[in-house]
Amino acid sequence: MADPIRILITDPLSDEGVRLLRQEKGVTVDVKTDLKAEEIRKVIGGYDGLLVRSGTQVTREILESAGKLKVIGRAGAGLDNIDVEAASKRGVIVMNAAGGNTISTAEHTMSMILSLVRNIPQANASLRKGEWKRSSFTGVELYGKTLGIVGLGRVGSEVARRALGFGMRLMVFDPYLTADKARELDAHPVADLNEIFEKADIITIHTPMTEATRGLIGAKELARMKKGVRIVNCARGGIVEEKALADAIESGHVAGAALDVFVEEPPKDRRLVDLPQVVSTPHLGASTKEAQLNVATEIAMSVRDYLLGRGVRNAVNIPSIDPEALKLVEPYLKLAERMGALQAQMLNGPMREVRVRYIGELVKLDLATVTLAFLKGLLTPVLQETVNYVNAAVIAKERGIKVIESKSAEAEDFANLIVATVKADGQEAQLQGTLFTRSDPRIVQIDDIRVEAIPDGWMLVVRNDDKPGMVGQFGTILGDHGINIGWMNFGRNRPGGQALMAFNVDQPVPKELLAKIRKLPHVLDARLIKF
Repeated sequence: MADPIRILITDPLSDEGVRLLRQEKGVTVDVKTDLKAEEIRKVIGGYDGLLVRSGTQVTREILESAGKLKVIGRAGAGLDNIDVEAASKRGVIVMNAAGGNTISTAEHTMSMILSLVRNIPQANASLRKGEWKRSSFTGVELYGKTLGIVGLGRVGSEVARRALGFGMRLMVFDPYLTADKARELDAHPVADLNEIFEKADIITIHTPMTEATRGLIGAKELARMKKGVRIVNCARGGIVEEKALADAIESGHVAGAALDVFVEEPPKDRRLVDLPQVVSTPHLGASTKEAQLNVATEIAMSVRDYLLGRGVRNAVNIPSIDPEALKLVEPYLKLAERMGALQAQMLNGPMREVRVRYIGELVKLDLATVTLAFLKGLLTPVLQETVNYVNAAVIAKERGIKVIESKSAEAEDFANLIVATVKADGQEAQLQGTLFTRSDPRIVQIDDIRVEAIPDGWMLVVRNDDKPGMVGQFGTILGDHGINIGWMNFGRNRPGGQALMAFNVDQPVPKELLAKIRKLPHVLDARLIKF
């Protein structure tokens, strides 16, 4: 008789989600929502599945103790509390329920905007104290105001639709947004985020937390905004710098803020929360009965079906594909995803078209999933955990990105080759990649320059005029700043033409140093790439 499947739930989950799991024969479910990290480490070794929300931190240490664990399910979209990389290395599938709380979060955002502009919480508190101070709480209308939306994914799009109902003008910024998609929402797309900072009356944030968005709005950005602007953040704490926001409100430059998320939750530093111009809630964006039911049932079914051999859905770190076919195609998934990540970080402006061409013997494989891997890599640097193998194509379509796949069995310079061409506003960039061994991906061409770059870790990519001494100059610069080079490769399109250097470095190049590099003589561009 087979051993029962054991699932541990460490955060509160809707009863319906628990019921869906417990009704399966051979499945045992333990709900233990008061465990500390060390206690989870002690018991996790006996479980096949783990279900969490945002409260449990699934760390590398916990995963090292999870000898039987096959799958982690996150009841919600965010994965910043799960070490996905460590899980992947241990062969543990990570799933999320990204779409279940979209409406709930969008509605909460609109509630926060209305509360902010009409001083509803402050007026309510005053009235409860027996006061009647109508003139103290005069607000402003939403009608005719410009709403700047940073991030036009699921939640941002729903906020846009609701804001239109109030007669607001919409300005939107999203690196993957095309003009056609913006027109569908009757919104004005901007390529430069500063345009939103300078013109919007209210700015609402709907991006994931990434290295690029951490501290996205700080003192410098707040200073660029028009006097009297209002800031709304129902996305992730840390995207808006809290000290800088408090300073700007106290100075009178920012009229107020509505915050559902904080760097530290609950916030120990009360300065921002206690300001009378601030409306705050304790991370309630997804806290509706409907949202909790949706994410609980969605993730419960996904985890249940995988553990019972019924297929993979909503996985963020593996594609849904037959296990035998996966073995053959897996090395190309890694190559394609890293090509997409490189392409995304080398381009500027909204992407309009993606062409992926496969050349050589690999055309015999099921390559639809490889194209998904490329899209996942392309979209993830900005959208992070919201992109997986299941929804990558849908997200690309939602943003108006055309995807074209083609094949050719006739090999050229390499036995197998992936050629990816991406068109963005006024740009077209091409990458070529192959496998040197079954598990050793290489980028062999960037635009018209032959290279042999390893897409791994941190990579500094520099375009420059082909002049003597450039390679030595950069080796010295990096060495002087304590940055070790693990691998280096360079190429050029012709003698005296344009050259490209790719340095795999052991640590990220600081922003200040990157800015200095870009100003050096004969340097055309410099990018720090993270894989």
